[in-house]
Amino acid sequence: MNAENRSFYESSFTKSATLAWGLAFALFFSFGTVVNEGQAAPCFGNAQSAYNYLLTQEELENQALSQNSININRASEGELTSLKGIGSSKAQAIILYREMFGDFKSIDELAKVTGIGAKTIEKNRSRLQL
Repeated sequence: MNAENRSFYESSFTKSATLAWGLAFALFFSFGTVVNEGQAAPCFGNAQSAYNYLLTQEELENQALSQNSININRASEGELTSLKGIGSSKAQAIILYREMFGDFKSIDELAKVTGIGAKTIEKNRSRLQL
């Protein structure tokens, strides 16, 4: 195969691959749009209405979070990561502490876990239980 033919085939292949990727990209995002249409935020006539809506949504979310209490002596890593300021590594540290020293006797004992301080405990106190 000479260089001219090779260039033609490579060019055709590149165009086909680009077209295929473009089509896949378009299908992916159009499907995502269809799926999310039911979850679209409402439209507002003015900024104050939109702001009030966002405040209400934030308040509802905070209420939902505060209603779900976490038993620190039984919670899984996933449950612990739902707390403010607790990521996967801190959740694992809490579980390791429980395994090494037994159940927590008080909420404040969480401060003995590496990486967890009084501020984190106070942010989450309303959700924590033994």
